[in-house]
Amino acid sequence: MLRFRHAQLAYLHDIAMAAISFPLAMWLRVGEVMSYSPTLTIYGTLLVTAVAAVVFRALRLYRGIWRYASLNDLINLVRAVTLVVLIFVPILFVLTRAEDLPRSVPIIEWGVLLVLLGGPRFAYRILKDRRTGTFSFRPPPRPGIPVLLAGASDAAELFIRATRSEDSLYSPVGMIAGTAGRVGRNIHGIEVLGTFDDLPQVVERLEAAGKRPQRLILTLDDLDGATVRRLVDAADRVGMTVARLPKLTELRSGVTDRIEVRPVAIEDLLGRPQTVLDREGMRRLVQGKRVLVTGAGGTIGGELVRQVAEFGPAEVTLVDFGEFNLYQIDLELQERFPDLPRRAVLGDVRDRAAIGRIFAEARPELVFHAAALKHVPMVEANPFEGILTNAIGTRHVAEACRAAGVAVMVLISTDKAVNPTNIMGASKRIAESWCQALDLDRGTQGTRFVTVRFGNVLGSTGSVVPLFQRQLAAGGPLTVTHPEVMRYFMTVREAVELVLQATAMAGDEPGKIYVLDMGEPVRIIDLARQMIRLAGLRPGEDIEIKITGLRPGEKLFEEIFHGAEPLLPTACKGILLAAPRTADPATLARLLDELANVCRRADAAALEALLHRLVPEYRRYDSLPTAASG
Repeated sequence: MLRFRHAQLAYLHDIAMAAISFPLAMWLRVGEVMSYSPTLTIYGTLLVTAVAAVVFRALRLYRGIWRYASLNDLINLVRAVTLVVLIFVPILFVLTRAEDLPRSVPIIEWGVLLVLLGGPRFAYRILKDRRTGTFSFRPPPRPGIPVLLAGASDAAELFIRATRSEDSLYSPVGMIAGTAGRVGRNIHGIEVLGTFDDLPQVVERLEAAGKRPQRLILTLDDLDGATVRRLVDAADRVGMTVARLPKLTELRSGVTDRIEVRPVAIEDLLGRPQTVLDREGMRRLVQGKRVLVTGAGGTIGGELVRQVAEFGPAEVTLVDFGEFNLYQIDLELQERFPDLPRRAVLGDVRDRAAIGRIFAEARPELVFHAAALKHVPMVEANPFEGILTNAIGTRHVAEACRAAGVAVMVLISTDKAVNPTNIMGASKRIAESWCQALDLDRGTQGTRFVTVRFGNVLGSTGSVVPLFQRQLAAGGPLTVTHPEVMRYFMTVREAVELVLQATAMAGDEPGKIYVLDMGEPVRIIDLARQMIRLAGLRPGEDIEIKITGLRPGEKLFEEIFHGAEPLLPTACKGILLAAPRTADPATLARLLDELANVCRRADAAALEALLHRLVPEYRRYDSLPTAASG
């Protein structure tokens, strides 16, 4: 146990306390120790220190963690101190005959040593908890569902204490930790039996001891997605379900409160360490400004509205073409921010005149353009509507921003704009190009155009996760288009936070595109298997996974930046800066005029030719070898 740094420090502390205990006990009994019997004091001090060093190590006192000192630790200390005194007194008698030793000193020594050992432990615990009354004598817990805890953390300690109540549903039988540093130690008598990688062996040992766990409970808030996925896979292989504890900030105070476990959310499988954000900079960006959001009823637009409202804007204008979506976000804003001035406007970005009127009335200073048609197969089936909304609509919004004197317009783009193989991706790349061109052409004055590009948003309308959830509820099968399809994912909240962060930090980098770091891509078929497991079922046995073939416009692998785009770091770890090809604004404007006319007369051949001129890297999905072979 002494291979741990903290255990070594605790061991040295206890030896020092043992050395102090005997002269202190003598002083409490006779006063002037050295004048009474200096030889006895020296012999006694050396002997009790040596005995304590052997006994403390032999009894393995250093498996507990001071941060979680408990009744079990107190019992272990009483046993150790008693054994030290029982060994020390006979040996001292043999060595010195103990003629000058008052009979009450061994009893005083017992109490003094116990206080010197236990006091610092429990004082440290109380200091760390910043509260008193933590330690209570509880009856042994009644047997509950045996569980294994992943992470020897604050939340694990709270959970273990909560399971001591009579109505607890769970009975912890062990813990596993992220590193080997805590293996062999314990919290309230529950031992850390191995690392995360040792899960199968730990379960095997517990099963041999008649304590096989039925569930693995994640206790750490900051586990990255790869670790969660690994634990879910390992738990599935040994026949365990997986759950997690609420975050510590969500737990109510008081050890008698019942702590409920909950299923592992799909966000946990994809989670990454939280990026440190400049929230004060984001507040300065929004506070006191008139803000307009297009596509305000959508997944990204709605979250933009929520986060913008928290920073105290002067007014928020919500623009959306869908009546019900607009009604929902307007109602939510009314309920959560009743004092915030707002307006909800039905408007279509394809209508240049209507957008111009909306901007003239709202006089926004900051615009987030999130309105778009984004479902790839749907846009592929309706290409003219997709181009008119995503490309021409962006032009209308950008020109309205310039006319209204907007300070900053933010275009929400997508990874599908990189080397596009579908109409949706090509239309968003055209929108990027137009905003880049206007940003380069603004000079020292005028509207600043910021483009932010990211991948799939978890749980957004039309995305794969809600589809899998519906298919699971129906009993399957889960449909995957190709076994090798991979996608980048992030949560909607994280995406919008980084959009605001990128806007707040946008400096003198005209024509650049801010690319959100999406982490590692996730294989969709693996995601399907994980979701089946999280539902307590087995892939291929309880729920089938069916391969349906790539859909029109779908790629196997999405990219967040073009190979020819040099990526530059920014002040924010989660945001990169790309510098893709730019175009002359006048030339681009003529091509966009032609593109709008082609779409309005529904000329498919002319549209295809124009797309190749506007986006040279655009290649139709049906001409790609990967798509054809899929």
